[in-house]
Amino acid sequence: MAAATESFTDQAIEVAGLKVRVMQGGRGSPVVVLHHSTGGPGWIPLFERLSAQHTVVAPDMPGYGQSERPEWAREPRDLAILMNAAIDRLGLTGVTLVGLGFGGFVAAEMATMNPSRLKALVLVGAPGLQPEEGEIADQMMVDYEDYVKAGFRDEAAYTAVFGETAAQDIKTLWDFSREMTARLTWKPYMFNRRLAPLLKEVRTPTLIVWGEKDAVVPPACGRQYKRALPNARLEVVAGAGHLVELEEADRVAKLIAAHAAQA
Repeated sequence: MAAATESFTDQAIEVAGLKVRVMQGGRGSPVVVLHHSTGGPGWIPLFERLSAQHTVVAPDMPGYGQSERPEWAREPRDLAILMNAAIDRLGLTGVTLVGLGFGGFVAAEMATMNPSRLKALVLVGAPGLQPEEGEIADQMMVDYEDYVKAGFRDEAAYTAVFGETAAQDIKTLWDFSREMTARLTWKPYMFNRRLAPLLKEVRTPTLIVWGEKDAVVPPACGRQYKRALPNARLEVVAGAGHLVELEEADRVAKLIAAHAAQA
């Protein structure tokens, strides 16, 4: 895929006896970004844009990428517990927490546990709530490359990021990530019926970002998050798909930075 300028450090921290890989770059108030269910593809252009104003912290969540797998983890809430512990281990305060796709599901769970860590919350195309309209696309039923392609507005947008054929290391990442995702989200698939009632207690200023043409997580979920969270607003990016942060990196970075500043 097209890579950003690699202006970051790479380290490993220990959380609950697990090695967790963390990329970090930039300077300023911290923005922690949690990746999609397909894993973190590296220091993407979104991170480079945000690092001009913020310290961007991008971990591989446990069980994904270069982080060790918690064999006992069976639901997104387990990852939320570990990622809250990782934020503590890194000594971060006043955090803007950004969740991309499945990472948004984890971020929402984190916010229900201890929102005092957070200055602001950003959910980008996040599952986690049972859709009132449509269904969340089941990545277990299709080839993983076809699933990623479904995240873009069209084939040309996919090719612009990953090329005609994705590199083998990226395909390996997608394949490896799918196994962990299946462990965490199988039944019910990609939502938690306990989440919506708990969101009512989250007062953290929240920005919900959705691609207008999201074919993976129905836009109805964005509206449901807006209703559930007391201090939230919804921003729909015209023409974008589920992977809006790859298609519209500048636009999404500006939305996140403005939200962090206002919070």
